[in-house]
Amino acid sequence: MATYRKRGEKWEYRISYKDLFTQKHKLKSKGGFKTKREAQHAASQEKAKLNSGFEVDNSSLLLEHYLNDWLINYKSGVVRKNTYEIHERNINKHILPYFKKINLVDLKPIMYQKFLNSLTDHGYSKRTIEIIHTTMANAMKKAVTLGKIERSPCEGVDIKGKEKESSELKYMDSEDIHDFLQEAYKYGYEYWIFFKILIETGMRKGEAAALQWTDLDLKEGTITINKTLDFKARSKEELFGDTKTFKSQRTITISKSLINDLHFHKKQQNQNKLALNEIYHHDLNLVLCRNNGNIMPKSSLFNAFNRILKRTNKPKLPIHSLRHTHAVLLLEAGADMKYVQTRLGHGSMEITSNVYAHVSKKIETDTLEKYEEYMKNILK
Repeated sequence: MATYRKRGEKWEYRISYKDLFTQKHKLKSKGGFKTKREAQHAASQEKAKLNSGFEVDNSSLLLEHYLNDWLINYKSGVVRKNTYEIHERNINKHILPYFKKINLVDLKPIMYQKFLNSLTDHGYSKRTIEIIHTTMANAMKKAVTLGKIERSPCEGVDIKGKEKESSELKYMDSEDIHDFLQEAYKYGYEYWIFFKILIETGMRKGEAAALQWTDLDLKEGTITINKTLDFKARSKEELFGDTKTFKSQRTITISKSLINDLHFHKKQQNQNKLALNEIYHHDLNLVLCRNNGNIMPKSSLFNAFNRILKRTNKPKLPIHSLRHTHAVLLLEAGADMKYVQTRLGHGSMEITSNVYAHVSKKIETDTLEKYEEYMKNILK
């Protein structure tokens, strides 16, 4: 119900209503209208909002509180763990430090555009800004759905920033692999088997570290990749998480050579289980682990990898380069991009093509040169 009264030269409306969520009776008023008709028109619009469940008390809702609620109520347990962490990092590292204690309803498109521009000014790449924008746009879209704001401040903005320069792809040359693995075996058997699996499968280190014996079918020669290991986990319950993307869940075939290595590895591990008995972490059932069955710490893997490279006088590389090494070996062996995409678990062919296009081009050029040399001998 709405009532109207004149206060001086201006008109005011007052609406009494029942909150659809709390079921409490409330009063909404607003003045400053030149005529009664203007006040009636504004009151009509306000009543429509109230009837549709629009929460009029959002005027004091801080952006900070809304974003935290959005994370907990609409993202936690719904999206993958790494996706949740990206949203959380974007909010705490970029969005809230800029907007501080602003109310949700006070955030306007021009303010949000200035925020995006500030990220550009700080040197962030266009892709990074797009990722941050995705978090905010997602949250604001939900705010509109919930009736907390009428329109998203993220609509129609322009994202600037430099395109990220493609860094040179780092991988181990095929002629260096034998020496590397030989030195790895001397350094420590558990590191040798870990790095050999990375080279022969192209798995991410977290995927390899999460492998359990139930994921392997040595009779059929397959490995099923369905989870990743959280090296920062505080408890065993938090150890295993989702793969990077849904496409990352895959089953791949492995070589006879690797099957034989894994049969031997299983026998070695069974000896450790018998020797350590209750000290062994039987419950984890890990394929790649310490001698006591516990996880391989990320720091240990990094240190071992760097030391082995140094001992073999090879250039410094990140562990992730072994994933690229596998892809390059596949391409050199004649595999097409679609097969590489499926085996690596990339979300799309575009990602695979972008990463390995220049490698594929180099292989094509080398092959053509060999062909031309071959034809020269024929046509002599």
